Amino acid sequence: MTKVLIRVNAKLSDELTTAFPALMVRDHSVQTTLMGDLTGQDELEGVLSLLRSLGIDIVEIVTLPE
Repeated sequence: MTKVLIRVNAKLSDELTTAFPALMVRDHSVQTTLMGDLTGQDELEGVLSLLRSLGIDIVEIVTLPE
């Protein structure tokens, strides 16, 4: 598992956050962070692909130490 933090320039609705069950979602004024353990590169790419398909700007992706 890889622990990641993804920061986006958007406020995600409650409905949209359910699309990311492996990630903890936190709202910060005009940005949102999603953080959690992903099983690998494929799962990360799936999350990023969904965000991009919704037109959500990804600001930062950080791999966090265990």
